[in-house]
Amino acid sequence: MATFFGEVVVAASRAGVDDEESAEEAREETPEDREIRRELEKKREIDVLWTLKSGASTESSADELFVCSKFIVAVGHNAAAFLSSFILDSVCWEVVGVVKLWNEWCRTSNTTTVLPTDSFCLFYRLISDPTVLLCQCSCYVAEDQQFQWLEKVFGCMQKEGLQVTILSTCPVADYKTQESTLTLPSPFLKALKTDEFKEQVCCPLLEQPNIVRDLPAA
Repeated sequence: MATFFGEVVVAASRAGVDDEESAEEAREETPEDREIRRELEKKREIDVLWTLKSGASTESSADELFVCSKFIVAVGHNAAAFLSSFILDSVCWEVVGVVKLWNEWCRTSNTTTVLPTDSFCLFYRLISDPTVLLCQCSCYVAEDQQFQWLEKVFGCMQKEGLQVTILSTCPVADYKTQESTLTLPSPFLKALKTDEFKEQVCCPLLEQPNIVRDLPAA
């Protein structure tokens, strides 16, 4: 038990206990249970569908990689609404793909004709420069689906020279600072970057111990 906030405490290992519990659960699993589990795993698989000029959709293929120079991803309703209001509100963009997924909080479909209130994940391409792609991800991507989302979406793009920008939001109450959150301007913008990003950052960097979560973190 910690004696003060921030103390590092070494917890007792449960590795052996967890192995025993997993083995016991495996022994108790019936063929019907295994079939149900396989069906659920199959249902939770993510499909990335790219819309062709003919209007048809096709699943992504590793043999057909997009040449992409900039990829902007907006995760969450607020970030997706920002893209809709300030970037996509023109005829300069065309829908080129959609992500289909299913989980406890999300039911998406193959269609790219959606309402702003729907849960969806759409890809747009800049008509004047097809190497610039945007993604509006308003749907919830579960923890066990995040790696699969990344693998299938980025598996469609050439990685050389690719710059990825991710937009996301969180409540001010989650922001950790020595200042009072009541005196902070709202909303405000902070950034994280990798060592490979050599350009000027447009806003102050996010301070420790703040972190990002979920799909943006992945």
